[in-house]
Amino acid sequence: MEFITLSQLNILISQEIKRAFPDTYWIMAETSDVRLNRTGHCYLELIEKSRDLIIAKVSAHVWHSTFQLLKPYFEEATGQTFVSGIKVLVCVSIDFHPLYGYSLNILDIDPTYTIGDIKQHRQQILDLLDKEGVLNLNRELELPPVPQRIAIISSSTAAGYEDFLNHLQTNKHHFVFYPVLYPAVMQGTQTTGSIIAALNKIYENQDSFDAVVIIRGGGASSDLASFDSYELAVNCAQFPLPIITGIGHERDDTVLDLIANHRAKTPTAVADYLISKSEEFFSSLQDIQSDIWEFTRQLLTDIQENLDRISYYLPMAVRSVVEKQEISLLRMKENIQRTVDRYIHDREKELQTKENFLKLSSPEYILSKGYSITLKNGKALKTSDGLKAGDVVETVLSKGKFESIVSSGN
Repeated sequence: MEFITLSQLNILISQEIKRAFPDTYWIMAETSDVRLNRTGHCYLELIEKSRDLIIAKVSAHVWHSTFQLLKPYFEEATGQTFVSGIKVLVCVSIDFHPLYGYSLNILDIDPTYTIGDIKQHRQQILDLLDKEGVLNLNRELELPPVPQRIAIISSSTAAGYEDFLNHLQTNKHHFVFYPVLYPAVMQGTQTTGSIIAALNKIYENQDSFDAVVIIRGGGASSDLASFDSYELAVNCAQFPLPIITGIGHERDDTVLDLIANHRAKTPTAVADYLISKSEEFFSSLQDIQSDIWEFTRQLLTDIQENLDRISYYLPMAVRSVVEKQEISLLRMKENIQRTVDRYIHDREKELQTKENFLKLSSPEYILSKGYSITLKNGKALKTSDGLKAGDVVETVLSKGKFESIVSSGN
């Protein structure tokens, strides 16, 4: 009976596989169980899922020399760390080792496929936030005109944090800010939970702050995956204070950037934004001051012009008034004089009438007309009643008088 050893069989299989699959192949898969050994080789599994069930799996590796080139290229392009659970498009050759068996040797990787998957993942989160009605909540918050009280979420040792503080506090206008740091882990698997914990602490003192700044500054772009977390996004979207991000990247916006009140590229750009808000407010105050000065100047000019017109026309107006008053007084004097003259004339006529009346009514005038007055005991007699024989009466004439004795009475 003829036979061969296991190693011989595996060598034959290896040879046949090389003859049958001499080329390289681009395949789509998901990474799993990614690990590095001490020599720098990367070992992993490539899997395919259908409805969350694994329907295919194969061992794969990236040799050290290749991994040194592919890893930074992939992570810089995608902003995603080369870890388990990401979808990749890789170029592979097929290996069958007599000892280790069937595996795939990864020779190249296309980051655009992963970028598309990342964008799709981000869009799914945004769609979910929109469906829940919280997508725009933080963006709709109104930042105070002068945001000065700033809660900062950052690593306390990050260079970006120091740059932010220095840039904020040494602004050329000497605007005053009151930053308070809430330390958090800003890279790695603990990032999401650490930032949420910091947000919870800020929430307890929310009345002490105008805004929250989340800054990262520096670090690898591959650490950005934590900022595409639904859990972090839903917390930030519903936070009651405006959130400003400066995560230190320019190529793509993370989900956190897209739901934040304002997104800046870097920590110093965040500082510039806060300073610019104060500048805008200060500028508006200067505009108001300028408007007040201009209004006051114009008002004073108008007043001066009015005073000049008054000083010019006042003497003429006074003269005109004086002349009118003089004419009026003269007319009044004339009227008074006429009135007085008329009054005197009327009184004179009245006196003359009374004088004439008195003259005509006087005893002398009556006596001059041939009348006489008979007196008894010095009293004028109007009738003969009371006279008796022997009474002595006196008769007064116009000229002279005489006495008579009554010879008989009534």
